[in-house]
Amino acid sequence: MDLYNEISFKTSKLITHKYSTSFSTAVSFLPAEMRRAVYSIYGFVRIADEIVDTFNTINQELVLKNFERDYNEALANRISVNPVLNSFALTVKKYNIPPHLVESFFKSMKADLCKNSYSDSKELDEYIYGSANVVGLMCLKVFVNGNDQLYHELEKSAMKLGSAFQKVNFLRDLKADIKQLDRSYFPDFDQDTFNESIKYKLIENIEKDFEESKEGIRRLPGKSKLAVLIAFIYYRHLLGKLSKTPSKVIMNKRMRVTDAFKIFLLFKALLKYRINKI
Repeated sequence: MDLYNEISFKTSKLITHKYSTSFSTAVSFLPAEMRRAVYSIYGFVRIADEIVDTFNTINQELVLKNFERDYNEALANRISVNPVLNSFALTVKKYNIPPHLVESFFKSMKADLCKNSYSDSKELDEYIYGSANVVGLMCLKVFVNGNDQLYHELEKSAMKLGSAFQKVNFLRDLKADIKQLDRSYFPDFDQDTFNESIKYKLIENIEKDFEESKEGIRRLPGKSKLAVLIAFIYYRHLLGKLSKTPSKVIMNKRMRVTDAFKIFLLFKALLKYRINKI
């Protein structure tokens, strides 16, 4: 079992490395046990996300349903022949991740298969809670490592940061979401009406989420503060880049940060962490 569990966590680590070099870099600064746990969380949510976003030649609804069933069985049986689910179930057990977080995540993933647009901020907030906020809360459970009081104190900040990250992703991926997946997450506009005024209104909203997450980052224990700070600085820079990019370009091109500049942002985060300035 020990060997299989090790292989399971390494599988989730491989998925993280292949899908997100930026996230992998941030996670690499965590202590070994936390690192394994966060890899398992990312591996789990990434596979579910791929099912609803890219596995479009199969019965996505059935595959997602089976994935959820297999997760519940892994939790009940304390073992799964799916290495990703095995490692995630072990993490859920070890860090007492509440069932409602995983349930909310699956609810949002199912929405991606049947819902194409969101009519108001309440609907969008509910989707973001399940698709992003709960992932931040799962990681927070790992970071506080059993300190329930600290978890509840930082819960709101973690949710604000998750919202900011998700909304940046939405803004960056407008082209793919609208033109390829036929999804419109932000209410009140489509590919023909998206303009500079709407863009700046969205950015203002995201900036507010970032600002409200700062206090929580400051209070994170140990190296978890550094790992989250790296992600914070990367996404904040990406938002700045989107702010400077014309709305028409955003609708037709996916913005990215070059690998060379990611290295600069990493050193910036290390410096801020060292002088304790966020």
